[in-house]
Amino acid sequence: MALRINDTVPDFTADTDQGSISFHDWIGSGWAILFSHPKDFTPVCTTEFGAVARLADEWASRNTKVIGVSVDDADAHRKWKLDIESYGGSKAGFPIIADHGLAVSKAFDMLPAEAYLPDGRTAADTATVRSVFIIGPDKKLKLSMTYPMSVGRNFAEVLRALDALQLTYNVPLATPANWTVGEDVIVALALNDDQAREKYGSLDIKLPYLRTTPMPRK
Repeated sequence: MALRINDTVPDFTADTDQGSISFHDWIGSGWAILFSHPKDFTPVCTTEFGAVARLADEWASRNTKVIGVSVDDADAHRKWKLDIESYGGSKAGFPIIADHGLAVSKAFDMLPAEAYLPDGRTAADTATVRSVFIIGPDKKLKLSMTYPMSVGRNFAEVLRALDALQLTYNVPLATPANWTVGEDVIVALALNDDQAREKYGSLDIKLPYLRTTPMPRK
């Protein structure tokens, strides 16, 4: 069954290059992002994990843990990290799940139930394992993005989406197209005009159903 927004994400126990984890326990009380990859030692994925490593301070400032998953074993992940760190110029301190049995890939609906790893496989055999999952403190899926093999992921967009999700988490706000931190946000229709002004102060009514207010400050 497909994993949908606001579904509780699968819990699982898996080996990583940093030891065994229980996924929900590993997430803890903060946010988490799972990045999936079809194979170790592949060019696009190496550039992506290098980008993730360089953003370590950004993830930490957002109380967000990051974890990779690739359908190779933990020993391969440890060796691959040497390349990731060499290319990225930063320590890759995040764990990478060893999903050589495809259990995690199938649980997150990245591969069909009948998928298997053929002898002499290439990354094309697990090509659909190219996704990003952003998970909230409630262990529910907040956003997912899936990419083809030929397109590297844009981590500026992942950060932007994470900022928007955290800003609007459990509050009656949304963000408009192309929103970035500091710009005005949209007040949800769950509040009438008077309620919106009481809660957020100024209200810019662009259309009866489109009302903006300055981004609340933490």
